[in-house]
Amino acid sequence: MHSQEQPAGHTALSPLIIACLAATWLIWGSTYLAIKFALVSFPPFLQMGSRFITAGVLLMAWMKWRGAPWPTAVEWRNAFVIGGLMLGGGMGGTGVAEETVGSGLVVAFIAVIPLMIAALNRCYGIKTGGLESAGIAVGLVGVLMLTQGSGFQASMPGLIAITIACITWSVGSVLSQRNFPLAPGAMGFASEMLCGGAVLMVLAAIAGEKVQWPPEPKALAAWFYLVVFGSLIAFNAYMVLLAQASAGLASSYSFVNPVIAMLLGVSLAGEVVTGFEWAAVSVVLLGVVLLVAGRRPP
Repeated sequence: MHSQEQPAGHTALSPLIIACLAATWLIWGSTYLAIKFALVSFPPFLQMGSRFITAGVLLMAWMKWRGAPWPTAVEWRNAFVIGGLMLGGGMGGTGVAEETVGSGLVVAFIAVIPLMIAALNRCYGIKTGGLESAGIAVGLVGVLMLTQGSGFQASMPGLIAITIACITWSVGSVLSQRNFPLAPGAMGFASEMLCGGAVLMVLAAIAGEKVQWPPEPKALAAWFYLVVFGSLIAFNAYMVLLAQASAGLASSYSFVNPVIAMLLGVSLAGEVVTGFEWAAVSVVLLGVVLLVAGRRPP
């Protein structure tokens, strides 16, 4: 990726950007419930690892068929770093959290990621304005409220897992834009999924995870949905946004995902979300709205 060359803040809403936004907003909002359904037969690290390796192999084979060159040694190293952080830590931690916490609450917590990315960007001299700082403060208050709700209070391991997931995903997102460029285009995304998937499979082996065989039909269907829509479509759309759009626009899925995920979790999976937790989500989203509204071009 060549995100360093992109004039963040001046990105035109091209058809590609609009399509990528739709994918990250709508598809990702539904993948968290799919993860929950797949957990019935596929443990978290094994589920995520097999999903990203499958998607990575398919995408890389397609790119090679189109004549794309293999990633260089440095690009493979970068893919290992970014894939290990965003997929190994980010998606692996998300899967672990969903074992004990409702999918809607997990994705609501994930809405803190744009706030983390804004804070990390300060290390690169990108200062936050007054509105952005207010957004970070409001968002953090909302997350603190969310952790006091009954869902996270009932599962300290789930809270720890999703906290680690948010931190590693945010660090990986920033580093992919600043320090660790991947191979150009989809070949870079494929190498990242392969490396991140490999890290996840190592974690699965360490944890002694095994697939329930034969898998339940709903779990298998959810796994295929995650491969095609969550990995091949939505994840690649996010990486395109990181490369061609501002960090604020790339992370704007955080507005929509929590609401979609919580509604799906309540309606399809019978998850219980209290009024206090809905209020906490509203505060988090207010913080994210303030953050993105206050972003200034560099």
